[in-house]
Amino acid sequence: MISLLSYPFIQNAFLAGTCIAIVAAVTGYFLLLRGLTFAGHALPNIGFAGAAGAVLLGLDPLFGLLAFTIGAAIGIGLLGRNLRERDLAIGILMTFALALGLLFLSLYSGYAERVYSILFGTILGISRLDVLLSFGVSLLILVSILLLFRPLLFSSYDPEVAEARGVPVRLLAVAFLVLVALTIAIAVQIVGALLVFTLLVGPAATAGRLALRPGAVILLAIALGLLYTWLGILLAVLSGTIPVSFFIAFLSFIVYLPVRLIAPRWQRRPQQPGLLPAAGAGLSQQASAR
Repeated sequence: MISLLSYPFIQNAFLAGTCIAIVAAVTGYFLLLRGLTFAGHALPNIGFAGAAGAVLLGLDPLFGLLAFTIGAAIGIGLLGRNLRERDLAIGILMTFALALGLLFLSLYSGYAERVYSILFGTILGISRLDVLLSFGVSLLILVSILLLFRPLLFSSYDPEVAEARGVPVRLLAVAFLVLVALTIAIAVQIVGALLVFTLLVGPAATAGRLALRPGAVILLAIALGLLYTWLGILLAVLSGTIPVSFFIAFLSFIVYLPVRLIAPRWQRRPQQPGLLPAAGAGLSQQASAR
């Protein structure tokens, strides 16, 4: 174990994985709270189309990934609060983007190695520069969520009351989804676009079954995300052939399943899609009373 940690590529994997696991757990909590899990699944697939388009134009795939995910995030945030209409629009947008991605790849005459690495992740092949980039973007996302924490939490629990009290609900929705897009852009290094949903939703979903207050849920989600990522990297290195993304998804599933089946539900049943701890209901009632 000690000898493995002496290799630079293993150190880079653990450092980048730590940054991404933390930020994915935090954004994932709000993603579930706001009923945006489908958007969290769609954005990485939309980003794949952008990466393929960038390769076709001779650009770095990361630029295309960022452009498509951020553009789609803004569009989803402006679709409104009607869950059914929003999910229909997201589904149509995602399938169109996947079709574009396949078209771009078919028009590209070379071997799009960078695009495929975005699909499946290359955590064991990232550089120290990638680690620094992951740290910088993760810090930006965490600071932004910290600054927006109270209004974002309020608008997630009760958007109608929050809007009535002057909270810019639509602007917060767009800003949050842009942060999710940035999270996805850096998380594809570990699990790839196909399984980034695992880190966004798995830890937060499990933590939401075990904890009550928002702060406790977020801290537990971070701990679970770190556990999945660290163990996933270690198992991938020891196996030599199985990718990190499989182990992270597998660990997330085998932890969530028994928790989902047998853990006591300490919070009340949610009144909207996602997570709604009792503390959040109290926050909305206090705001209404005022």
